[in-house]
Amino acid sequence: MVDSSARKALFDTPETHFLNCTKGWKSWAFTLDHKRIGIMYLIGVTIALLLAGTFALVLRTHLWAFDGALPMSDDMYNQMFTLHGAVMVFSFIIPSVPAALGNIVLPMMLGAKDVAFPRMNLASFYLWIIGTGMLLAAILSGYGLDTGWTFYTPYSIETQTGVIWATFGAFVLGFSSIFTGLNFLVTVNTMRSKGQGWFQLPLFIWSLYATAIIQVLATPVLGITLLMLIAEKTMHIGIFDPKYGGDPVLFQHFFWFYSHPAVYIMILPAMGVISELISVYSQKRIFGYSFIAFSSVAIALLGFLVWGHHMFTSGQSQVVTLIFSAITFTVAIPSAVKVFNWLATLYKGSILLNTPMCFALSFIFLFGIGGLTGLFLGALSTDIHLHDTYFVVAHFHFVMVGGTLTALLGGVFHWWPKVWGRMYNDFLGRVSCFMVFAGFNLTFFPQFVMGSRGMPRRYASYDPEFLAFHQLSTIGAFVLGWGIVLAVGVLIYAAIKGPRCGANPFKAASLEWQSSSPPDFHNFVHNPLLNDPYDFDAMVFDEELGTYISREFADPSKVPPRKEPVHH
Repeated sequence: MVDSSARKALFDTPETHFLNCTKGWKSWAFTLDHKRIGIMYLIGVTIALLLAGTFALVLRTHLWAFDGALPMSDDMYNQMFTLHGAVMVFSFIIPSVPAALGNIVLPMMLGAKDVAFPRMNLASFYLWIIGTGMLLAAILSGYGLDTGWTFYTPYSIETQTGVIWATFGAFVLGFSSIFTGLNFLVTVNTMRSKGQGWFQLPLFIWSLYATAIIQVLATPVLGITLLMLIAEKTMHIGIFDPKYGGDPVLFQHFFWFYSHPAVYIMILPAMGVISELISVYSQKRIFGYSFIAFSSVAIALLGFLVWGHHMFTSGQSQVVTLIFSAITFTVAIPSAVKVFNWLATLYKGSILLNTPMCFALSFIFLFGIGGLTGLFLGALSTDIHLHDTYFVVAHFHFVMVGGTLTALLGGVFHWWPKVWGRMYNDFLGRVSCFMVFAGFNLTFFPQFVMGSRGMPRRYASYDPEFLAFHQLSTIGAFVLGWGIVLAVGVLIYAAIKGPRCGANPFKAASLEWQSSSPPDFHNFVHNPLLNDPYDFDAMVFDEELGTYISREFADPSKVPPRKEPVHH
């Protein structure tokens, strides 16, 4: 057995950890600790999710009747779905997994004390707050916003709603995303523990690294595009406005050159989370590690080449349309590689159906449907019919919301005991997962049928033949909403009154589980022992500590000294 005093120094919750090292609101508002910044991001994106979700429930309630169930004008309906989309995409989906979960665990997975640029990290959070506030100011300004979250010209130039507030808010949010991506790139390149090679990194790190490449390279294009839109709207200089010699389709090219890679900013980190969950809760080495790692990079690179499949009906040439269609099918291959390897990892694994694993399995199902239905939209013959229908709405939500949301919740439940040192109620967690899964499918499956029958999206009223489908979607939306609220409630209660848990209750092997729960202020009180992040046979249960530890710690002579971690 490991020497008792040495073992306690390494794994017992320290008297001073990151949650209680300093107290008061100023210690959080001006913190440079990546864990606290990640928690603040997590709180912020949760509020954004609940706010955007509330907008969605108002929309679904109005659509309960074919002529509108709420006393809401068509203009107000347009503003409501615009704010739902803008807040959900820019303030929740894009920053949720990389900025929140990534900030909390990325340095710990590397054995580092913090990210490379802690002040830039804090600045990115405040930029997120400012940008989200400016999006919401579009409502409070009295003008509203009714362009849709894509701000398509020429309508965004002509409308008198708060386009400038909203676009400048999205511009600021873009800088927040760039700061986070740049920070992660430098951190992974320079702050890995000594001796930790690229192929000793967890797959979540690979996905965050690929995401950071997209953030740094693609987001400036969005920023420049939005600035040009503001200039066009205020000065009429003839970039997008056809009245002054501009081309409105040019805006679509610029916007989707960013926004399709942004799809992978949303989904790549989620895929990294799923790789961790599937492996840990199957207690089996991840199948095809290098294929999953390189598929993340392939998705990041190919994602820059497929923006034109959003514009098949915009009048571009047939040759360009065929090329974009072909590349769209190509980018599906690395995503399919990930799904195949996850299923191969599950095969004959020792599967534990706890809350994180239930969310991981939900992700595979929802993402599979989202990916397969994307093939219909990538094919020219069917896209012409399905373009701008509810089929597109359903596909987008299955990939973005069904994928990102379930992965985020699974990741939060997975790392929650590490952050707070307390365990949640697993039964209620699984109930919330079932509600999210059932409610999501009930919401969006009927929309595939509606879209294939010609129901256009963004309409406040519709033909009575679609009434039953819309009512099913509305019921599902409320089930989904209550499932999310239950999950948030379970996590909040666990953080406050949940039972204490050990440093590694899930028998995980990556480096972050070698710290105490909650972690020390500097993450580790010792140099973490480098190991294979998927070698679960190396983990043994320690009766005295009541947690899993590396087999290396069973040899007292190998217990690492209590000192700061060494970086190269």
